[in-house]
Amino acid sequence: MQREAMEFDVVIVGAGPAGLSTACRLMQQANEAGTELTVCVVEKGSEVGAHILSGAVIEPRALNELFPDWKEQGAPLNTEVTEDQIFLLKNDQKGSKIPNFLVPKTMHNHGAGYKNYIASVGNLCRWLADQAEQLGVEVFAGFPASHIIYGDEGQVAGIGTGDMGLDEQGNQKDSYMPGMDLLAKYTIFSEGCRGHLGKELIARYQLDAGKDAQHYGLGIKELWDIPVREEDDPAKHQPGLVLHGAGWPLASKESDGSASGGFFLYHLEDNQVVVGLITDLNYDNPHLSPFDEFQRLKHHPVLAQYLKGGKRVSYGARAITKGGFNALPKMTMPGALLLGCDAGTLNFAKIKGTHTAMKSGMIAAETIFAALSASDQESSEGGKDLTAYTENFKNSWVYEELYRSRNFGPALHKYGTMVGGALNFIDQNIVSLPFTIHDNYPDYAQMKAVSECAPISYPKPDGVLSFDKPSSVFLSNTNHEENQLCHLKLTNSSIPLAQNLPKFNEPAQRYCPAGVYEVLEDEQGEKQFQINSQNCVHCKTCDIKDPAQNITWVTPEGGGGPNYPNM
Repeated sequence: MQREAMEFDVVIVGAGPAGLSTACRLMQQANEAGTELTVCVVEKGSEVGAHILSGAVIEPRALNELFPDWKEQGAPLNTEVTEDQIFLLKNDQKGSKIPNFLVPKTMHNHGAGYKNYIASVGNLCRWLADQAEQLGVEVFAGFPASHIIYGDEGQVAGIGTGDMGLDEQGNQKDSYMPGMDLLAKYTIFSEGCRGHLGKELIARYQLDAGKDAQHYGLGIKELWDIPVREEDDPAKHQPGLVLHGAGWPLASKESDGSASGGFFLYHLEDNQVVVGLITDLNYDNPHLSPFDEFQRLKHHPVLAQYLKGGKRVSYGARAITKGGFNALPKMTMPGALLLGCDAGTLNFAKIKGTHTAMKSGMIAAETIFAALSASDQESSEGGKDLTAYTENFKNSWVYEELYRSRNFGPALHKYGTMVGGALNFIDQNIVSLPFTIHDNYPDYAQMKAVSECAPISYPKPDGVLSFDKPSSVFLSNTNHEENQLCHLKLTNSSIPLAQNLPKFNEPAQRYCPAGVYEVLEDEQGEKQFQINSQNCVHCKTCDIKDPAQNITWVTPEGGGGPNYPNM
């Protein structure tokens, strides 16, 4: 069976905020101008939103521009932020609430000029996909873009979707179906953090030349149903309440004090809260387990007061791109654009990336539409480097916002929570620092040998507030077709046991939040490195944190992975 090909004006990889905003804005312009435009969005999840995981507090600035009447159209932003609480946790029992006047302005979510919303980004994407389809966009869920198609002159000419029905050895099963080639004048890559095609493009076109090393965090999140408020019980559910914090357990003696990050707990509507921990992936102790740090965190009284008596209903994990302005790569190349978290537009100073991703897509749509509408036939044929996007992006509020926050992450990484936090308070609240702080050491390269680090002992989960990995992965609704090619590729299969195990006690066993990687030992004492790819929640942490950079995440068979509801 041969692969079929389809041609479009624009192909968009990834039905996240950036990709769907690009699609919607393209069709808005085409409909306004009365011109025909063919736009296709391919999404690797079984449905739009299935793989979307974010906190999230959403700043609707970009949404206001894209759909000014979004409230009337039923966009799922229902819970306005009513109160911010910021904590510094000292130990497993104590924590200090930081007065709002000492918090960087970027972390304020309500008050003068602010109307932010606690929402599910997955549900927002489902709504955006509906708007896109009504505008004439073709949205194909369950069709992962597996590879890039290049033209004769080295330009991006489209993408190919993955073949279906291959066994573990790559042989065709009875269910085999070849993928399709989707050709386009312009291709948009908006896969989210550490997109595997975006990673290829950055290397091929050297898009990160002269930029700081990109940095990442691993976000682990749970959705809880919590008890209805009772007269004799404190108000466990306070819709609109936002909690953020740092300190314990990551920056504690129990965890060797070697890591940084922060927690969040947001009160949604319908007696639900979301709780999570972001662990910066620049930590150096190979004994550290972000999953177990999160389970330990939930026992702290600041969080436990809301979770006790509740029921955990969903679990998920996803890496976030947090290098910010200093690590932002060139976003244009011949025939293509790199957008949203695939490029790294998240504003970590705000702990928000939805609005910036959406705006990057809207700017892309306006740039592409202008190019396609140009009277110059060479330009309208596509395939060129859309250099105008760089200038359009630079003249936008998203560029100004990211530039203004350029020191936030590097200050925390280099100087820690206290000193870095003080610098950020000055930079964001008093006067902009007249210099740029750089953090140019890759996250994966910071891992120390086990011989240099103290072991970390984690308490056994109690099944009430803390849980194990198998039960957590079950709640993520993760599924991959049996007997398919493993989508976690080892460049050198000997490295896990020959190099990573003796030096780092193979940290993949601990940094993976889904139990994908195991080191097993048989009766003869022979060790085996096992990859349980069916557990993979597509967080991309292994691709980022492996100290040997030996693991490459690629797309599995169509529709495989988690299925997140309301996350």
